[in-house]
Amino acid sequence: MKLLIKDIKKNFENKEVLRGASFVFEKGKIYGLLGRNGAGKTTLFNCINEDIKIDGGSVQIEENGSLRAIGSNDIGYVLSTPVVPEFLTGREFLKFFLDINKKEQSNDQSINYYFDLMKIAVEDRDKLLKDYSHGMKNKMQMLVNFIANPSILLLDEPLTSFDIVVADEMKQLLRHIKNEHIIIFSTHIMELALDLCDEIVILNQGILSQIEKADLDNEAFKDKIIAALRGSEDA
Repeated sequence: MKLLIKDIKKNFENKEVLRGASFVFEKGKIYGLLGRNGAGKTTLFNCINEDIKIDGGSVQIEENGSLRAIGSNDIGYVLSTPVVPEFLTGREFLKFFLDINKKEQSNDQSINYYFDLMKIAVEDRDKLLKDYSHGMKNKMQMLVNFIANPSILLLDEPLTSFDIVVADEMKQLLRHIKNEHIIIFSTHIMELALDLCDEIVILNQGILSQIEKADLDNEAFKDKIIAALRGSEDA
């Protein structure tokens, strides 16, 4: 399975954010989408997820040698600012999500199994989501996307709200599931992308480009990324 991004264009009034972005993302890899703040990473995700209308280009899936349009069930989108129903408890939210997605579930795990998976403490499971920390809300947002098990996971700065231990747990979980997914991990933190991702993709001046890791030591690779983000001719 492949996600094909072809010549995506997106303008906001007189500002050209994406100006022909193209890339092929393949199942089984975690892609680090690197770009400076304001480069358009979230805009690209919103275009892929059809939250905003593109001004040109296409987003398609290639599966079994055929092309098809992307569907809502294909994508899980973890926002940088988590959106959860704060009037529900963690348990109520998870039960509601499992109930409405029961037909799509391939296994019948208990609610506590999923809480344990994300290492959410027993004493926090029946608290209102409004009383959860930013990091815990992000955990719940990631959890429901893992349960839904979409083929494509768009992760917009998802680990920045976690402490170092929880961030490492999330990275291990993403590595565990990557073989059955296309995972695109947006960040402006280069060290995080280098630690987690199989491939590095740069979004700079509205264009996507891959930075090859082959035959580069760590410092040379970092220098090449920085040069690309600066728009250097040497990138």
